[in-house]
Formats: sequence, structure tokens, C-alpha cells
Amino acid sequence: MIIRNLSEEDITLDLATKGKHSALSKIAAKIARRSGFDVQVVLRGLWKRESLGSTGIGRGIAVPHAAFHSISVPFASFTQLAPPIDFDSADGDPVDLVFTLLWPRSAAVSFLPALAQLCRLVATPRIREGLRLARSADEVMAILDSDPRAMHAFPSQTMPQTGVTMR
Repeated sequence: MIIRNLSEEDITLDLATKGKHSALSKIAAKIARRSGFDVQVVLRGLWKRESLGSTGIGRGIAVPHAAFHSISVPFASFTQLAPPIDFDSADGDPVDLVFTLLWPRSAAVSFLPALAQLCRLVATPRIREGLRLARSADEVMAILDSDPRAMHAFPSQTMPQTGVTMR
């Protein structure tokens, strides 16, 4: 799954934001720096999906995502928010754990299984609480690696047009 190929550079802890727009803007900016994508394209994609309905899945977790024709491999990031923010989640709980996914439209068939696997992983109370208590990217990686469901990742690939390794 996505998690196995997440690197420390894709993890942000204690991100302070003023709300959903602020959080998505900051996350999009970091993804753009890491991936070589245009920040406005990433942000527009995330907001377009968010306008269809909140990506807050409950229990303080959100999985904002967007599909793009311009990428050939998926990209993921993890952000721990402090303090939690309103994300319009169905359960009304504020969100403090955000997994952001950018997906190639050409691989749309693999998106829902990957999203479902991520949702099952973070449904585990031990994983959620560990991510909330993590104080370093290393700790986040160790928590995610401790669950066997996190070990089924797709391989890392290098984007030919940018030379950026996508996850």
C-alpha cells in the first residue's frame, strides 16, 4: 500500500492551521515542493474533490485526494494537525490526522482498493493513537510499519518528466 513507500520527507507533524482551507493550502505547498507539481494545480484538485463532499472519514481522520492526468504514479503524504480542525466530517469530530493522496487518472482502477486499505489501517485504534502521539517522522514510520496491512505497497517509481521519485 501507499504507506510502505512514505518517506520522512512526506510527513509533517504539529502543523498549525486556521481551518480546512489553510490546512489543504499548506499540505498542497509541501507536496508541490516535494514532487515538482504546481501548487495551484494540486490545491485546485484537492478542493475540487472536497467540493463533492468532505474527505473527513471520521475518528479525526481525513483523506483528501485528487486524480490527475499529468502524473504517472501515486503520491502520498501524512500530516498531523495541532490543534485539530473542523473538516465537515460526517461524525462531526475535528480532524488531526490527514493522509493526502494524488493519483494518476491512468491508474484509477487501483485507487479505491488502496483507499480502502488505508481506511482499514487507520480504523485500528492502536494505529490512530500512535499517530497522534508520534513526535517524529521516524515514530510515524515505525507505527505504520508495525501493522502488516501497511506492507502491501505499490513500488516506488521515478517520474520521467521530473525525475522525482513518486510514492
